[in-house]
Amino acid sequence: MPEIRLQGLRKDYGAVTVIEDLNLEMADGEFTVLVGPSGCGKSTTLRMIAGLESVSAGQIMVGDRDVSQLEPKERDLAMVFQDYALYPHMNVAKNMSFALRLARMNKSDIEKRVKDVAATLDLTAYLDRKPAELSGGQRQRVAMGRALVRDAGTFLFDEPLSNLDAKLRGQMRAELALMSQRIKKNMIYVTHDQVEAMTLGDKIVVMKFGEIMQAGTPEELYRSPANKFVAGFIGSPTMNFLSAELVEESDTLFAKGQGFSIPLPDARKTHLQTHKDRSVHIGIRPSSFVEGPGGLKMPVILSEYIGAQSVLISELGEEKISIEVNSVAPIRAGEQREFTVQGDEVHLFDPKTEAAL
Repeated sequence: MPEIRLQGLRKDYGAVTVIEDLNLEMADGEFTVLVGPSGCGKSTTLRMIAGLESVSAGQIMVGDRDVSQLEPKERDLAMVFQDYALYPHMNVAKNMSFALRLARMNKSDIEKRVKDVAATLDLTAYLDRKPAELSGGQRQRVAMGRALVRDAGTFLFDEPLSNLDAKLRGQMRAELALMSQRIKKNMIYVTHDQVEAMTLGDKIVVMKFGEIMQAGTPEELYRSPANKFVAGFIGSPTMNFLSAELVEESDTLFAKGQGFSIPLPDARKTHLQTHKDRSVHIGIRPSSFVEGPGGLKMPVILSEYIGAQSVLISELGEEKISIEVNSVAPIRAGEQREFTVQGDEVHLFDPKTEAAL
């Protein structure tokens, strides 16, 4: 399984540049997820890797091989599409084996490979059925199986779960995670769903307007976002952002804003020394609030009860914020609650560049 490197990749559509100078390395056997909002360039990047879109500039290296100008069939890649792309007149076995039959592989080898992959994806009982007789989740597994039987070096997934309902998405996420552990291949996966990214990816690449905002492990992106965009994109419910000033009082550094004053850990004082007495944006995850006496008094404007947890919409200063709390019973709107913010979980961002401080 070769390393994949994108070097100075650019894509132009006429006079419009949608991706410019994109550089990324994907290690052997790594599950890499490209994530971002619609129009960020993630699918275009995947399609250039696959050879379905031409490269305007730069290189796509698979090991020591430059595949930038090669035909898709010459790249040792297999792709799973969003809409399954199954042949309706063929049964599951024939759909899965289509590329192998086209390559004139030995019939017994084809049958063995199809049976092995079908067993891996729990499709053995459905090999004689046609796509119309299958559920959405089963059809998606067939599409994955068609890619897997090719035994390619790299598998590409273009939002493969977006057509499934919430329950099936959860099941398929789990199956994909198990599959990636079993087959140990390079996988590049595109999604706009950050939950999919966090649960599947060894490496997550967050994109915006054709640029990489940050690449790293799920934990790195969650705990140490490089900028405000990544901080707001990764995590559910999303991070709260408030305007504040850094002020030092009695040898303690505070983030002060309208209606709040949050002490920051001493460990951050040295790093933030040059940012004292200046404006910042602070980011607080909904899970970073701890309920208890002596905290900030905040009204419950809206309460979303989801069983073991509730997500509250409250108000801090003039800003509406989300708070995530453990709840045995629903919390009623109109109540007053007290919350303390854990200072070591407060994120600070430059209000002009939006870079993390």
